[in-house]
Amino acid sequence: MRKLLTVLAALASLSLTNCGYNTIQTNDEQLKSAWSEVLNQYQRRADLVPNLVATVKGEANFEQDTLRQVVEARAKATSVQVTPETLNNPEAFQKFQQAQGELSSALSRLLVVSERYPDLKANQSFRDLRVQLEGTENRITVARNRYIQAVQQYNVLARSFPSNLTAMVFGYQPKANFTVQNEAQISVPPTVDFGRSAASAPAPVPAAPSPSAPASTTLTR
Repeated sequence: MRKLLTVLAALASLSLTNCGYNTIQTNDEQLKSAWSEVLNQYQRRADLVPNLVATVKGEANFEQDTLRQVVEARAKATSVQVTPETLNNPEAFQKFQQAQGELSSALSRLLVVSERYPDLKANQSFRDLRVQLEGTENRITVARNRYIQAVQQYNVLARSFPSNLTAMVFGYQPKANFTVQNEAQISVPPTVDFGRSAASAPAPVPAAPSPSAPASTTLTR
């Protein structure tokens, strides 16, 4: 009897291995790790915004509408609730993506508008925060790209035969991903040329459009 049980256990193990169970487990863990890094970098950016806003407020007559948009976009981005099920819910993921995209747009506008304020551009605190923000935007781009690749690998496995049967039995669903259209729009970090003269400052900037398809999460305030 024990021999029979041992043989059956070995056959079951071999069957799971051949059906991609172990590979699904590996890809799922890699995907979770990539997603955690995305959230970590978005949180890092959210933490920079209050100091950036406080520094800009010190500039007399700075456009209040621009500041308001940044504050409101951050509040929206940090209010989106992120749970383990977010990756399994395209609608919730879209909400997260959209909120983060709107914050990216608002910050980009703020940096462009700051070109018209020489004293602000010369402020060392503002310059330091701008460098930190730019670095964080680059990290966000890297983290998003890694997540996109991890999701692609996982989803191919979850949808391919016979591993899709294993995924179905154990409840591994295809995961939501960042859209290609939005990725092209958001992955370019905001750039500011602090060497430009005041005379060459741009004309008033029209309101920045909201990203077409960004996403949703709960970052701490």
